[in-house]
Amino acid sequence: MTWKIQAISGDLTGQEIVIDRDLLIGRHQDADVVLKAAEISRKHAAFVLKDQQLYIQDLSSSNGTFVNDVRVENEVALKEGDIVQFASLKFSLLAPAPVLDIEPELEQTAAKIVEEADKTPAQQMNEQGIPELKERDTNVQLTRDGMPTAVGIPKPAPIAEGIDIHAVKPEPVPIAVEQPVSRVEETKEAQKNASVGLVSLITLIILAIIAWVLFK
Repeated sequence: MTWKIQAISGDLTGQEIVIDRDLLIGRHQDADVVLKAAEISRKHAAFVLKDQQLYIQDLSSSNGTFVNDVRVENEVALKEGDIVQFASLKFSLLAPAPVLDIEPELEQTAAKIVEEADKTPAQQMNEQGIPELKERDTNVQLTRDGMPTAVGIPKPAPIAEGIDIHAVKPEPVPIAVEQPVSRVEETKEAQKNASVGLVSLITLIILAIIAWVLFK
């Protein structure tokens, strides 16, 4: 259980201090709640938690600790709305924040998870409203081949009007593709033609010489 006090006087007016453990009140820097005022003793008082109940103790302070204007001699139990005063600095005790006991809820959630994990898939399907396979089999009629009956078969898409599905498509006409002539072949062919022409020219010259000699 967590308690709170709110300053209602002095420089800390409006400030809240959470009390979830034993706290030392004083002017010394080692105190849990440091009150920087000359009238506050170095170790002035202490808040003590016992079994979720909050108590205030005076530590032999010079200017005293008060609860509802009554000076504290030893130890006093506090309740909501009490005015706790250290010398002239006053604080109001606010209602304690209840501690939520979530352990039972966590245990229930963990037990439920374990229970769900132990169930078979068929049991989970049955709880979700999905019939088990055995129950579904009894409602399905099978043919001799083991195929289910009364099963809808999707219809093919309709054929657009004006299309003759029996028409024979013409075979594609092959297109002759001219093979590219290699430059090497062109060169060989030119050399061959030049050789033939040269031989023919030499032959004509020889024939002319022979004819000239014979008819001279």
